Amino acid sequence: MSTNTPNEKLAVQEKGSFYKKIAGGVSDTSEGGLEKIIFDDMVDRGWRAGDAKDYDREYCVDLVKLRDFLNTTQPKIGEELLLDTDNPTRRKFLARLEKEIGSRGIIDVIRRGIKVDQHDIELFYGTPSPGNAKSAELFAGNRFSVTRQLRYSLDESGRSLDMGIFVNGLPIATFELKNNLTNQDVDDAVAQYSDPRQRNPKERLFAFGRCIVHFAVDDQQVKMCTELKGKKSWFLPFDQGWNDGAGNPPNPNGLKTDYLWKKILTPESTTNIIENYAQIVVEKNKKTGQKTRKQIFPRYHQLSLVRSLLDNVRERGVGRRYLLQHSAGSGKSNSIAWLAHQLIGLRGGKGEAFDAEIFDTVIVITDRTILDQQIDATIRQFMQVGSTVGHAKRSGDLRKFIESGKKIIISTVQKFPFILDEIGDSHRGRKFALIIDEAHSSQGGKVAAAVNEAISDPEDTINDALEKRMAARKMVTNASYFAFTATPKNRTLEMFGDAFPGPEGKTKHRPFHTYTMKQAIDEGFIIDVLKYYTPVASYCRLESVVETDPMFDRKRAQKKLRKYVERHDHAIRLKAEIMVDHFQQYVLAP
Repeated sequence: MSTNTPNEKLAVQEKGSFYKKIAGGVSDTSEGGLEKIIFDDMVDRGWRAGDAKDYDREYCVDLVKLRDFLNTTQPKIGEELLLDTDNPTRRKFLARLEKEIGSRGIIDVIRRGIKVDQHDIELFYGTPSPGNAKSAELFAGNRFSVTRQLRYSLDESGRSLDMGIFVNGLPIATFELKNNLTNQDVDDAVAQYSDPRQRNPKERLFAFGRCIVHFAVDDQQVKMCTELKGKKSWFLPFDQGWNDGAGNPPNPNGLKTDYLWKKILTPESTTNIIENYAQIVVEKNKKTGQKTRKQIFPRYHQLSLVRSLLDNVRERGVGRRYLLQHSAGSGKSNSIAWLAHQLIGLRGGKGEAFDAEIFDTVIVITDRTILDQQIDATIRQFMQVGSTVGHAKRSGDLRKFIESGKKIIISTVQKFPFILDEIGDSHRGRKFALIIDEAHSSQGGKVAAAVNEAISDPEDTINDALEKRMAARKMVTNASYFAFTATPKNRTLEMFGDAFPGPEGKTKHRPFHTYTMKQAIDEGFIIDVLKYYTPVASYCRLESVVETDPMFDRKRAQKKLRKYVERHDHAIRLKAEIMVDHFQQYVLAP
């Protein structure tokens, strides 16, 4: 019999038939009820049920799942490590594992394994190669597990996380869950993670690089954090977006946030994230020279963007143009780097080993130094940068890199017309992916660069070059174009957008994928400048007062007010500071 209060029943009715079924059938609208829903759904989708008693809090591993994985995939090593009982050999192995994770991070340890004495130990087997029965068998040996009420603390045995998920006994993510029906939401989960008294960042499980990500989840929103630092913890939205803004769309078949565990955190999707997205990068402060490590996990729209592009290219092959309208604050640098990396080696058809690679070379067109560095950092996670990436800075570099087999070539917007000539004429037999970061131009800060940017829009450079070839019927057909921009012009929409029938039979165009300025504003990544734009309104009010005041001559007063607003040194200086600060923080910043 249901024990819901009147307020809970009303809230259940507002959340639709699915939640009514949960609340009325299970009689549990607490966060424990949400925890059970997530746990059961994940087990149904291939995750194994973990037992909190199997978690070793000293070494931060699920010993049973780790032992099962090694005994199944590397039985000889598993036998020699004596994992069944507590003994010096097992403790030595676990101590070495703990040390490697502490220095390299869980992502690299999972990808590359560790060496203990004479043993090279694999700790994870990635996505199997199509048609390779042995790699499929090894992948099946992985132990993806989810554990409820994970007690993690050596000092406070009563402290527990709502959920933890593991790969082969190694923790990769934690969850704090809240339920709006109990008047708690995702921000309460964030507050719990950020409170050192409740989730002490000095705990081993919360150390940098120990887990890949920490999720704060309720029934309507998801937020994530890659490094817990107490009050300084930075949680990013992990929502799908709704009505061009923040949040998630209504879900007639479940909770608004069930995409997290039903789509993003399936074993296959989790493997893909570990292999191609999650990473630790080293950033260097140009002023101090100090290096800091930063762990990165993709946001929802970044995963959606790259995966949808790869699926479309795999299905349709070379020759399409894609417009990606992603606002400032979307993390375009990472999105472009992840896309460039995964377009290399992408195969058509079903992705079988005998299917041909779709592209021979990926060319990234940008004027941002930060993007050069980001691509280098991303590629370094997966392959040798020197043999893979080339920076075409001088004439002749492009042809040299193409002929020498460089997989990724980075060039500038100004060289775009030459690039079209080169790949369309001299290398017509090869296939290219052109990733165009045309929304940014020559941001070196010098006066000459600023003047050039003012009179020459990089979007126009791209569009002009393509239109000339189209007019001459020499459009390059051996290339696909991926154009990133925040605010596309009509020409850009027509050039790269997807056509669809508009009103009165007119053809309209829209982006292939969007992360809107409204969503970036709603999620706090950029500022709504219109919301804080007051000078025009103030000027109009001053002018209105003068018009109705017989003590002042209207024309003379208006002239003096305009002179003050438009020419006063103090006003100009303040406006310039605001504009420059905003530009540096939200446009130049990665």
